[in-house]
Amino acid sequence: MEPDMSIDIAGIHLASPVLTASGTCGYADELEGLLDLDAIGGLITKAITLRPCAGNRPPRCVETDAGMLNSIGLANIGLERFIAEKLPIIRRMRIPVIVNVAGQTVEEYASVIAALADSGVIAGFELNVSCPNVKHGGIAFGTDPGMVADVTCAAKASAGQVPVFVKLTPMVTDITAIAKAAVEAGADGLSLINTIPGMAIDIQTRRAILGNRTGGLSGPAIRPVAVYLVHKVYTGLARDAGVPIIGTGGIMDAADALELIMAGAAAVAVGTGTFVDPACAMKVSAGIRQYCIQHGIGRYIDLVGSLR
Repeated sequence: MEPDMSIDIAGIHLASPVLTASGTCGYADELEGLLDLDAIGGLITKAITLRPCAGNRPPRCVETDAGMLNSIGLANIGLERFIAEKLPIIRRMRIPVIVNVAGQTVEEYASVIAALADSGVIAGFELNVSCPNVKHGGIAFGTDPGMVADVTCAAKASAGQVPVFVKLTPMVTDITAIAKAAVEAGADGLSLINTIPGMAIDIQTRRAILGNRTGGLSGPAIRPVAVYLVHKVYTGLARDAGVPIIGTGGIMDAADALELIMAGAAAVAVGTGTFVDPACAMKVSAGIRQYCIQHGIGRYIDLVGSLR
């Protein structure tokens, strides 16, 4: 029996529950020659800010025993170039594209979203209020329920009918309280988790390896944290509120993705795994399909939140 792998999240129809995570796949077309985009559910772009951002000084990435640290600093081409250069590419793509948005002020988030919402080609927005390696905005928004509510409310007012997801940081005392603030402010969905702050030192020079000293830890090392927090938010809020979760954090294969799905994620996003294998998201999608076949599961959606 061929399983139905589709799912709708906040009105966005995904043929597969697997997406690429923001910051790991460029803006839309960078992976086209490396994987079959039609074999995954959609793309979440690199963060876009109102003005171009040079990012942090190098080195910006370092491998760890079970993942990587990155300190990119939201380097991006800015809204104007994104509209001129990337929207035409997104317009011809056959899968949904969600745009990750970042800013230093509430007004900057709203301005970026307002400029893109009427394009007719953006499937959704993901608010980056949880990046741990920028000096302004980012995690500062994501740790305060009031600020999360303010950003979400402004984003929703600018987005019109386009769904808004809020990406949550794990670096809070109670992630459910942050999630509740986002949902009460109108968030259509949640993404979790973002990276965890970390640091690596070159013991020969006694200097931090990253140019920014610290960065965000991603990869298999954070997957158990992601599974726990997805389940916490799902059972504590999202399930009863009917708010979908995009789960991300350490997905390297289908088994990793299935943990997050069974914990409560309606869809998953592959990030660091793409650096190891650019076709990782496609293979994860195929693996979930094979799991459904092996276990006689006719509809993928029946796996979501199915932890016993």
